[in-house]
Amino acid sequence: MLDRKRDEILYSSFQSTKEGKEELYHSEKNKIKDINHESNYNSLTGLPVLRLFYYSAGEIVKEHPEERYAVIVMDITQFKAVNEFLGRKEGDRLLKFIAECLNEYVKERPFTVAGHLRADNFCLFTAYRNKQELADIAVAIQRRIKTFPFAYRVIISFGICASEEVQPAIPYLKDCATLALSEVKGKYYADYNFFTEEMRTNMLREKLVESDMMEALEKGEIVPYVQPKVNMVTGRIVGGEALVRWLSAEKGMVSPGEFIPIIEKTGLVIKVDKRVWSQVFQYQKRVLDEGRSPVPISINVSRMHIYDASLSETFSEMCDRYGVPAGYVPLELTESAFTGEKNINSDLVKLRNKGFVISMDDFGSGYSSLNMLKGQEFDEVKIDKEFLSDISGRRSKVVIRHLLAMLQELGVNIIVEGIETEEQRDFFVENGCRRAQGFWYYKPMPLEEFDELLRTQSKNSGKTT
Repeated sequence: MLDRKRDEILYSSFQSTKEGKEELYHSEKNKIKDINHESNYNSLTGLPVLRLFYYSAGEIVKEHPEERYAVIVMDITQFKAVNEFLGRKEGDRLLKFIAECLNEYVKERPFTVAGHLRADNFCLFTAYRNKQELADIAVAIQRRIKTFPFAYRVIISFGICASEEVQPAIPYLKDCATLALSEVKGKYYADYNFFTEEMRTNMLREKLVESDMMEALEKGEIVPYVQPKVNMVTGRIVGGEALVRWLSAEKGMVSPGEFIPIIEKTGLVIKVDKRVWSQVFQYQKRVLDEGRSPVPISINVSRMHIYDASLSETFSEMCDRYGVPAGYVPLELTESAFTGEKNINSDLVKLRNKGFVISMDDFGSGYSSLNMLKGQEFDEVKIDKEFLSDISGRRSKVVIRHLLAMLQELGVNIIVEGIETEEQRDFFVENGCRRAQGFWYYKPMPLEEFDELLRTQSKNSGKTT
């Protein structure tokens, strides 16, 4: 539960967002009269563009403030595929038909405005009596579109925001409807979704986390924890993986599950990752300056970084700035990064040529792992811990045994992730694996604690690690 102070912060954030939307409406309202017809209407469908949609809906609210209003936002799932497979002409024909469907509601229902926001994104503003009425509109439009003669199955998703307030801010209603749409788009169990107070609370909580995270970066509260990687035969630490942790002065350790999904969604993960990367490079520089031999500490590269054209240069610059050879900082990419829309082969080649070790994290968690082995160049794979969940079963052992043999034949280094029992360790050692990480050995720890382990290990062995 959010405490009273947090409630006040959330409410303040909500109010400022709403007020900002109202200011936007009034600003656009003042400009609308000076804009020509071509700028006000979509050239293909003839529907109002967003600016005119806001203005027209706002005028209705102003003239009929006693009504309750809602915004319905609709989107075509995989519309890009429609254009690719059937051609732009067919796609345009579909968009025109949807516009005709919406225009019928404009003619039939009082206090109603339709809009064409962009590409395959449409919206409908209308007065309503109850939510079922709005749901019926979404279902009726979906049913009507299904009758359209088309060589591609068209799936339409709807987000609905029904306001209980008097004279609501139209841009805010549209944004809330869009948020509701994002949670149902592409799903097969429902065609429409209503914006709820829970969504509002989650949205504001995300905004609060985003704001707190920016402050945490400024205060230096974002730090790397390291989970050691161990040689399962000797028990020696042979490396580590840097994991982001948030040590808040007010809240203590913030669970990664609470903030990582949000920073990935908002894009803040890029700044957070770079902060962790630089701290790992700084630590490796310190080890080198002290005359010790570092063990490799891998850093995670999220999928969002894959779209950064300067990613290779960023890592090269860090190597040069800190004087740390690339081999001491392996790069871990999740399997999903290899299967994204962007082909990352050229980026991986550049990074490998600079000496970076490329590791595929969570190998086996998706459906394309084996296919990845054919087409991608990487140096190691980390066997996903899900593979270890049923290691005692005969079928599981057969699958894992053959998977390991195939990876070894390909010359790919293997790290087993999530070792938690002696049985798991023994099985993988028997099948030729040497390196692993997991709670059986160590949990993630502060960087200084990891450093102390290495110093102790070095002292006990009589040589640098």
